[in-house]
Amino acid sequence: MNDFTELDEHYMQRAFELAEIAKEKGEVPVGAVLVKGDEIIAEGFNQPILGNDPTAHAEVVALREAGKSLENYRLVGTTLYVTLEPCAMCAMALVHARVERVVYATEDPRTGAGGSVLNVLNNDAFNHRCDVVSGLLKEQCSSQLKAFFKAKRSK
Repeated sequence: MNDFTELDEHYMQRAFELAEIAKEKGEVPVGAVLVKGDEIIAEGFNQPILGNDPTAHAEVVALREAGKSLENYRLVGTTLYVTLEPCAMCAMALVHARVERVVYATEDPRTGAGGSVLNVLNNDAFNHRCDVVSGLLKEQCSSQLKAFFKAKRSK
């Protein structure tokens, strides 16, 4: 079991709130918060439908915002909090950005690349590996996703 701090919970709760925004806009409810030190430097929520952009996942949106904010494509010393395990695209972007730590709430049993289906985030084949922990606010974030897809199927 992981020992999460109050700050970890605070940042994941913010990611959950961002996922709610995505849901309200008709997107899959995923939110992401990127932190350096004790400061949020970027946030994102899923918006590929809104932007007609298949790469506009919550993690990528946050990485783009952080790069602009820090004026650097390397995001060394950062932690990403995300409500759903990153897919392979997002995981590789996190590796390229040199994100130090990835905390995700719930696993993605179909396309997860943080260790459930694939292990892109912490793979010895790459020159950078992210520390990965999961399970923070798992039930809350998992319920949010399940409710979204249940409602979508019933339409």
